[in-house]
Amino acid sequence: MATFKQKIVSLGGGTGHFSLLRGLVELNQPELITAIVGTWDSGGSSGRLRTELGVLPPGDMRQCLLALMEDPKQRQVAQKLFDDRLADIPGPLRGHSLGNLISARLEHIYKGADRGIEAERLLFRIRARVCPVSISELNLMAKLEGGEELEGEATIDLRGGKSDYNPKKRITRIYFETNADPNPQAIQAILDAEKIIFSAGDLYTSILPHLLVGGIKEAIDESKAKVILILNLMTKVGETDNFKASDYLKAFTYYLGGNDRIDYMIANENSMGAEILKVYKKDKQQPVEVDEETCKKISPKTKIIKKPLALYHIREHLFRHDPQKLASTILQLS
Repeated sequence: MATFKQKIVSLGGGTGHFSLLRGLVELNQPELITAIVGTWDSGGSSGRLRTELGVLPPGDMRQCLLALMEDPKQRQVAQKLFDDRLADIPGPLRGHSLGNLISARLEHIYKGADRGIEAERLLFRIRARVCPVSISELNLMAKLEGGEELEGEATIDLRGGKSDYNPKKRITRIYFETNADPNPQAIQAILDAEKIIFSAGDLYTSILPHLLVGGIKEAIDESKAKVILILNLMTKVGETDNFKASDYLKAFTYYLGGNDRIDYMIANENSMGAEILKVYKKDKQQPVEVDEETCKKISPKTKIIKKPLALYHIREHLFRHDPQKLASTILQLS
């Protein structure tokens, strides 16, 4: 039985959003949770379906639906189903996630991504809501220092792996190629929320683009909700090289329209062992340093909460947020 009954809205993408939702659905009344997801993914199966079928990219929506399943056995079966890449099937379907195909088909049958998601939620008996931030087709762009422009979420996301990658060419701005119309359901959920949470995740390709959608930052500003930022555990090559907590806070303040709107920033204080650091150092990643004094100058209102919130998954060599500890910390904030 859920311990908390708070109206929660989360905005994010990828594994950071998944971990957050996994914890929230265990500790909070599921019907009161709304996960707002992006619609600009251009890579992998989602990108192919977007191009070939003209549907909104379903990858992040699928991950949120999976995270919000309350029964562990149901989640286990659904994950095997959703993650099946049809490797043994020849032809154009090979390589597609079956979960993405289900989402794409429901969008077609119900004539809209929002209605398709609602149908999938009912099919899998998910009580929490998943809501696309926009129902427009969006193409993410980035401008680098020196003026170079990058087109498409996948191009921006993978730039750090290119042989000619130059870390001195930081991302200076992100924007959409066309007007990004908001999903009215996303706006309403934000206005009704008691807590609005930005999950950990890729800063410029998963999290901040939500704030480029028309009306989203205005709704956050108007909402009486507490706004919570979950600080990433590690930097990411190509997006946040050498970033400290203040760099994240500066970026959020800018894309929120210059408003001092972040009430809490949650940071991990687990110390990483030498072996873990070594693994990440090979990939040119490092723990995000919390430079509190600089953060206070950027956003005097923001309270920094530091707790041991991370787990190291030995088999995958990955440092991730502990879903329950993270959710518990958020839900206890007043």
